Amino acid sequence: MMRMAALALALAGLSLPLAGCGLRPIYAGGGNGYIAQELAAIEVPAIPGREGWLVRNELEDRLSRGASGSTSQYRLDIVLDDDLEGLGLLTDDTIGRQRRILRARYQLVDVTTDTILVDATAGSDAGIDVVGSEFATIAAEQTALENLAKEVADQIVTRVTRALRETQ
Repeated sequence: MMRMAALALALAGLSLPLAGCGLRPIYAGGGNGYIAQELAAIEVPAIPGREGWLVRNELEDRLSRGASGSTSQYRLDIVLDDDLEGLGLLTDDTIGRQRRILRARYQLVDVTTDTILVDATAGSDAGIDVVGSEFATIAAEQTALENLAKEVADQIVTRVTRALRETQ
């Protein structure tokens, strides 16, 4: 019993410095918090191409646009660059491995003042094995694109969230 009390006292003493460090949860307040409301006020215009459709859908999911019904205070302009390049040559001069690269140049714009709040890039890449079956290779390319769209959307939302937190 005495040991438990000493442990509790030691833990309480160690937690005191953390109270003054200014650490605040970014999503404090949940769906009604400042960051959640600001993210829901971001409009993502249509992005051309299949990769644009995938990235936009991932962003809409992460920003919770459909949930709040709030008016757009910000606009997220995105230009994508999707590249598929051959890497490995086999002995018969065919490509044995591909690299898919998805890069996004994006700007978060305050609609009321037309001010650019964030101007940054995000990107990721994935390796793809080219196999004898053309169907399997195409399926692998599409799966890689879907995964890259998720990764790029995550990077964009993280950067935008940090920028909105700084303006709070």
